[in-house]
Amino acid sequence: MGSLLSLLHLHRNATLKCDIFVDFENAQPTESEQMTYTVVDNALNDAAKILVDLQTYKGASAEIRQAIDNPHNKELQIKTWNTVVPLVNRLKRFYEFALRLDETVMLLLGELCSDSMPPLKHLETQQALVKQFSCLLDFVLKFDELKMLNPSIQNDFSFYRRTINRIRSPNPNHINTDLMAIENLSPEFANRMSLFYANATPMLHSLANATLNFVTSNPHLPIENITETLGTMAKVCQRMIENQDFCSRFQNEETVYFVLRVMVGVIILYDHVHPIGAFAKTTTQIDVRGSIKVLKEQPPTMVEGLLNSLRYTTRHLNDETTPKNIKNMLAA
Repeated sequence: MGSLLSLLHLHRNATLKCDIFVDFENAQPTESEQMTYTVVDNALNDAAKILVDLQTYKGASAEIRQAIDNPHNKELQIKTWNTVVPLVNRLKRFYEFALRLDETVMLLLGELCSDSMPPLKHLETQQALVKQFSCLLDFVLKFDELKMLNPSIQNDFSFYRRTINRIRSPNPNHINTDLMAIENLSPEFANRMSLFYANATPMLHSLANATLNFVTSNPHLPIENITETLGTMAKVCQRMIENQDFCSRFQNEETVYFVLRVMVGVIILYDHVHPIGAFAKTTTQIDVRGSIKVLKEQPPTMVEGLLNSLRYTTRHLNDETTPKNIKNMLAA
């Protein structure tokens, strides 16, 4: 099993050069990690299925357009409804997984950020859980990328909600009242689903909220336990890509891209949960400039999506506290 080698003499506000190899490909859980590892592993297996399901999501834009253009055609309305309902059931399943992911992330953070040992010691000794947290970040970025490329998702759900609301109104007005709502999809739950999908990056937003909820649920833990862990992970990923000796240890070429995605994911998450974000001059736990430089040294087709994630899904990039050279580096 590869090891996350020792990190030496960290001071919270010191610059740390993380020449460390994390075996993202082969790290295995210790006995003490096994229970949490199994829970997270089950979630990751389902996450892989979610991504496949989302990749094949075609939507019902054409059918909805026909139904809107022909409001009195009962047969067409039924046909469209029968097309939309299975799609909304899939969207419901995606959202339910996001709720489950919140609980999974909080469980994982409880292991990686507890005060039983310093944050860096967690990274040093809980390699398999670090790998799993990285896999969750990878899933979140992939899900949100696919969602942003598929406008049918919000269109399908909006059509479902409009139709159901008209059916439930005192005067249905030409709507076929035989059309049935999806079971276990209450108006309140549908409202929460709508808010979820209205977000440009719903899984990232959910992950950030879960992280903040972990902070508020554990007032005895300083937020630095989390931000220091995220910041160190970003630096470790950056140095792994910069160090060709480390890259040569990867058995799979795709691991390079995985490490880059994790680096970007932890920067974005850090920016969402840290009070002043990842870009301010006073933020020393993340080397944003160095991370962007590493990205720009890769083939553009490989990293343009990751650069766009930093441009458009962070919270603090456009703050006045962000140095101009960082903004210029990320200028599209």
